[in-house]
This record gives sequence, structure tokens and C-alpha cells, in this order.
Amino acid sequence: MSDQPQPERFKAEMPQIPGVEAAPAARQPSGLAANPAVRLVGGLLALLVLLFVGSRWLFHSRHTEAVAPPPPAQIEVPTPAADPVSSIPRATASNPEIGTVAEMAKPWTSKEFFFVDHFTKESTPALLIRLASGSASQPDGYWALVMKAPYGSCRLEYVEDVAKLKEQYDFNAARHPMVGDPCSRTVFDPLKMTEIPGNFWVRGSIVQGSDLRPPLGIEIQIQNKNILAVRKE
Repeated sequence: MSDQPQPERFKAEMPQIPGVEAAPAARQPSGLAANPAVRLVGGLLALLVLLFVGSRWLFHSRHTEAVAPPPPAQIEVPTPAADPVSSIPRATASNPEIGTVAEMAKPWTSKEFFFVDHFTKESTPALLIRLASGSASQPDGYWALVMKAPYGSCRLEYVEDVAKLKEQYDFNAARHPMVGDPCSRTVFDPLKMTEIPGNFWVRGSIVQGSDLRPPLGIEIQIQNKNILAVRKE
């Protein structure tokens, strides 16, 4: 064996440039991060998280679509009440009926109606009163009158409350309902007759006040238990 010295092996190095340092060598993964099993478990966990989030989103989307929106609130429109004027009977030449004997059987019952003039077609407010005297099936058991003072524009009123006659008309002798003129505080008695110029007897004698005459009367007839208003005074 030769004793000659072996030549030395030299490693070539990059020349050192002043002011420039060599980049460090890349680090190789080590420990758990380099273990393939750990990488597999981490990937599975990430996949499970993605599946969980996706299923939650899908369930929420379907649930939102399945829930129907509440129906719009129903607004109840009240049925308009019947016009009280249109329900009042109108006595015309062709149809003079204003009521029946049955509905006027009780004394001092009253009913409003309109009397339509046969010639002028003028419609006049009027009132039918069932008197305490006379028969309900006979014309003398009623008083029908125009609800306007014969002279002037004041509207008459049927006063059933005796206390009101005492308080507002200062009439203390009332024992039953009467008709009053609130403008002149005149009181007319439905049970009394009085004579007017021309030798005519009319109902509604003046028992207090300054009106010149009782209200204008309307002739009543009874036909087959129906009450007819046929003629205005």
C-alpha cells in the first residue's frame, strides 16, 4: 500500500461579494407537520367543516322557502247603514199607504212619512199619531199632520215626554203627549178639536202659545187594515 498522501478535496464556494449575504437554505419540514397521517387527519377535519357549513346553509335556504308569508290583514269594510230618509214611506196619489193598523195599535205611537202633493209633486214631512181615543181600525183613531208651522218656517215636534213640556214649554197642564212649536213655544193638544175661519173643525187645539191656528191636517183612510194618507188640508 502506498504511503503517498492523498490529494485534498476542495469544495467550491461562491465568491463573497462585499455587502451581499447569501440566502439561507430552505428549511425542511420536520416533526408532526411532516407526518403524512397528520396531514390526512387535518384534511378530513377541513372537509367535515365544509360539509357542516354547506348542510346548514342548504337547510336554512329550504326552510326559508317552505315558510309561506303571512296572508295580508283583512280589512273589514262596515256595511253602510240604511238611509233613514229612504226608509220613510211616501204617500203619493198612486200609492197613499203609509202604514198598517197592526203597527199603530198602541196609543200615542207615531210614524213619520212624506206627503207628496198630487199636483205640484212637492214632498212635505208629516207625522201620523195613534190617539188614545177612537178605534185603531177607524180614521178617527188617528191624527196626521204637516210637521211645519202653517205660518213661518219652524219645524214642529211631537213631544211624548210630559216633563219636557213642563221644562221647555212651561206647560204644566200636560197629561199626555202633545205637539209643540219650539219657535213660539205654542202647544197643540191632539185630543181637542177647534174651529178655524170658514166654519171648519180641525184637530190640534191650541192650549198655549201665540200661533194663529193648529197644524195643517192630512185626511186618513183605512183600507184592508192599511192606513192611507189621501189629502192635505
